Amino acid sequence: MKTSDLLVKCLETEGVTHIFGVPGEENADFMMSLEGSSIRFVLCRHEQGAAFMAEVYGRLTGNPAGCLGTLGPGATNLLTGVADANMDHAPLLVLTGQGSTNRQHKESHQMMDVVAMYEPVTKWAHQIIDPETTPEIVRKAIRTAKREKPGAVLVELPEDVAKLEVDCEPLTPIRFRRPVADEKIIGKAWEAIKNAKKPVIIAGNGAIRRRASKQLRKLCEKTGIGVMSTFMGKGAVDYEADYCLYTIGLGQRDHVVDAVEAADCVITLGYDLVEYPPQRWNSGDEKKIIHFDFEPAEIDAHYSPDVEVVGDIAHALWALNELVDKDGAPSYDLDIQKDVRGRMKADFEAHKDDDTKGTIRPQKAIWDVRQALGPDDVLLSGVGAHKMWISRYYQCNEPNTCLVPNGFCTMGVPLPGVVGAWMANPDVKVMGIAGDGDFLMNVQEMETAARLNADVTMMIWEDGEYGLIAWKQEDHFGRHTDLSFTNPDWMKLADSFGWQGQQVNDSVDLAGALDKALNHKGPSLIVIPIDYRENQILSKRLGSVEARG
Repeated sequence: MKTSDLLVKCLETEGVTHIFGVPGEENADFMMSLEGSSIRFVLCRHEQGAAFMAEVYGRLTGNPAGCLGTLGPGATNLLTGVADANMDHAPLLVLTGQGSTNRQHKESHQMMDVVAMYEPVTKWAHQIIDPETTPEIVRKAIRTAKREKPGAVLVELPEDVAKLEVDCEPLTPIRFRRPVADEKIIGKAWEAIKNAKKPVIIAGNGAIRRRASKQLRKLCEKTGIGVMSTFMGKGAVDYEADYCLYTIGLGQRDHVVDAVEAADCVITLGYDLVEYPPQRWNSGDEKKIIHFDFEPAEIDAHYSPDVEVVGDIAHALWALNELVDKDGAPSYDLDIQKDVRGRMKADFEAHKDDDTKGTIRPQKAIWDVRQALGPDDVLLSGVGAHKMWISRYYQCNEPNTCLVPNGFCTMGVPLPGVVGAWMANPDVKVMGIAGDGDFLMNVQEMETAARLNADVTMMIWEDGEYGLIAWKQEDHFGRHTDLSFTNPDWMKLADSFGWQGQQVNDSVDLAGALDKALNHKGPSLIVIPIDYRENQILSKRLGSVEARG
């Protein structure tokens, strides 16, 4: 068979089921080989959209999907989505074509060193040169992408190598158990937790693995210790549980900071410093920190754990639960945590009955979305002012039911992302929220969603400017630069792409519009005029929050 045939067989053996992308001349042989395979190829309208679809698919399933581009501009178009997946720890396989090996040493049409370009934004990047190495390269790539912490990998296939005959078979995948922490270090962590007076837990991206979340909930039910999640740790615990302290990570001083400042022991679970710098919550370097993660702690002047429990998080939490059962649950002073939860809950409910006309508050929009979606339904956020509101106000019952890009933090994710989410789990409702600036960055994927008849809903918060930048500039300078732009006629846009469209201007009509959109078979668009005057109101209110306890 040809090398391209072997590559496809290897991907099938590894369990790859979906590849999103835009083909080119240099991967024509691969596309022909893919045609008769069990792998579904999803033709996209831009390589960046393909990368975001594959990223979200990987985050929700734990199994990497492929994103495909040709050489040169195809590869560079993929880059932003790949960087986002890698920094947000989503397993992702990048597949790029390349020019023939006999022209790679010189200036040549569309030629560039793709492997070198991808090395900073992937866990591993490699070109297939010898066809017989294909099984090893694919096995290594998939294992590297899935291994904690997950991320992106690149496999590049030059057009002349793709055509070469080869006589070998794929390697059989071998499952392995993750390394676990030593019993002694878990015991040391337990002693520190047991002797604390006011412990608190910060749950990050690594805590939303299903097994880890299950064990975390058991620990909290036994001990009562409160949990606040980072933006990407949402759903690690059920937001309706008394020990859930909601989300930490806003630039302003939020109520949850009180619980951290009052704590004498901070337990971090799968916490990525990229989300919320330790300086924000440990500026005095006085906190006793217990670090649970798949990897040793990142070096930071304000993050020097007293105990590092390195290994599978679910196993470490299971071992802790065994020790709690053996020794009994300690008695903690958790009054400040209960107070924080009460204040946050009151904030969430403050505008649930709004009846504003001509504009809709962010708080009301999120309240109605939360009521419309079930515990297992999926919400995707973009990046912009809406991300800050979703991160603070939208809470989850289950892991991986609200995806917030907060590592690389790029715009443009939600529209292609909902397609990837729908393909990963077509049995739940899938919705994305984007700002008008965010949505238009990948507007072409409306056609992809329509062609697939994807059962997805997108909500656009329209303010006619880059709202988050305006918010930040207002906070820092008391004014903002010209950040305004015009938008299309959204309803005509929806109609032209074959989407159901609704323009909702009054708060009282939003719940009904959501019900109509979410129960429509096929893609739906809801556009609302968002009241971003609330941005400055929130900044001033949280800026004046005083520490309690």
